Amino acid sequence: MNKGVLFLVSGPSGAGKGTVLKNFLPKHPDMFYSISATTRAPRPGEENGVQYYFMTAAEFEKLRMEGGFLESATFCGNSYGTPRAAVMEKLEKGIDVLLEIEVQGALQVMENYPEGIFIFIAPPSMDELRTRLVGRQTEEASVIETRLARAEEEMALAEKYTYIVVNDIAERAAEDLEAILVAEKLRTARRK
Repeated sequence: MNKGVLFLVSGPSGAGKGTVLKNFLPKHPDMFYSISATTRAPRPGEENGVQYYFMTAAEFEKLRMEGGFLESATFCGNSYGTPRAAVMEKLEKGIDVLLEIEVQGALQVMENYPEGIFIFIAPPSMDELRTRLVGRQTEEASVIETRLARAEEEMALAEKYTYIVVNDIAERAAEDLEAILVAEKLRTARRK
């Protein structure tokens, strides 16, 4: 049995990663979508164990100290991490895994699991990114400015990824993800 492939999707906050994946994931019910843990408070409509595992700072730090995360990062004052055990178990069983994480965490995964496929979702422009963040109406202006400053830093790291997908239209970006998945599954090295 071949090992599963780890696909990691990342990019600046507001680039539309979640929207692109809403178009992509229904076509791949056999792919394991890893849910991250976070110390941030749930946004309206979010449920524990659906969008994130919501944890206290103490619970998160305990799991981090035990080596329980594939990656972990702090962003805008909150901690985020990918539970290690579930991801590794699925990959060993030959199941493909999809991670959706922040850029800081993605860089850790690149070091710890270099055989992964790393996909950077970019906004069409910084002006469009600002419009998206403001349009969410979920954060104060100071948080939005912090996210925009961080996005500029993250955009400079896009060259470290295997692929870059510009999310100008979510459906088209999802089609680009589909093309990447197909191409990677057809690699000679994976078809043993």
